[in-house]
Amino acid sequence: MRKHRRLRTLVVDGTAWHWTVRRRVLPAYEDCRLSLSFFTEGYRAGTGRRLTLVFAPGDRRIVSNDYFEAGAVIRLPDHEYLNLHAPGTARRLLDAAAPALERNLTVRNVEVDGWPYFDRVVDGRPAAGAQASPASASR
Repeated sequence: MRKHRRLRTLVVDGTAWHWTVRRRVLPAYEDCRLSLSFFTEGYRAGTGRRLTLVFAPGDRRIVSNDYFEAGAVIRLPDHEYLNLHAPGTARRLLDAAAPALERNLTVRNVEVDGWPYFDRVVDGRPAAGAQASPASASR
């Protein structure tokens, strides 16, 4: 069995971002949460920053709490799906949410609702079977 709680690393423009997915499962489903956290090298020493995207169940929004695979977030009614444990998904969400860090330069721990970034990532990706243009493929 894979350990999903491990710390992973993404390198973006020379900055190493460590990332992890955490799940909070409570008896009441509406209190469950999935969080995707990114932090820079110096975070534990007090010099880095952390960005956390929190996914809570809501109207037409589902988070995994043992029924779906770990790390799954789903938008209804179109059944769009992301797995927060996938490195490509984590990278796209980090790219989409990076402006939240820029808007909060003095805050060390930035926590935001993840659903607007889910929408931005899912709605902005090419349709299945579509080929990316050469300019977007080099990103």
